[in-house]
Amino acid sequence: MADATSEPLLAPTIDSDGAPFWEYAAQGELRIQACTACGELRFPPRPCCPHCQSFDSEWRRMSGRGRLWSYVRPHPPLLPAYAANAPYNAIIVELADAPRIRLVGNLVAAPDAPLDSVDPERLRIGAKVQVVFTDVDGITMPRWLLERP
Repeated sequence: MADATSEPLLAPTIDSDGAPFWEYAAQGELRIQACTACGELRFPPRPCCPHCQSFDSEWRRMSGRGRLWSYVRPHPPLLPAYAANAPYNAIIVELADAPRIRLVGNLVAAPDAPLDSVDPERLRIGAKVQVVFTDVDGITMPRWLLERP
């Protein structure tokens, strides 16, 4: 079995529908797919609008603000790459610009901070958060900071 330092964290699967999300993230922008026919935002990205069935879409820039909608603190046993960070937080963020859109990520003390960098006592449903971006094994990942540190 590989040790935790040699095994990378799981990487997202980047398909043709979601590639623009990751390209914008690499530029430090949080963008969400929107239907150009009916205007509805959708996430995860997909070719067809679930509201009007149009195949026309664009990527709208979001403010990057949201609120902590839910969270969990995984404890071992975990995949080896995550065990060294446990327990850490995994959060769901409801976007301020699009309350029906929720993204999964981690609440961290700084963009490059470890996954366990926020005191668990600071995790509160409804807490306001702001997106930040950091490179993780060659992919720019969105992470979240508390608006009031």
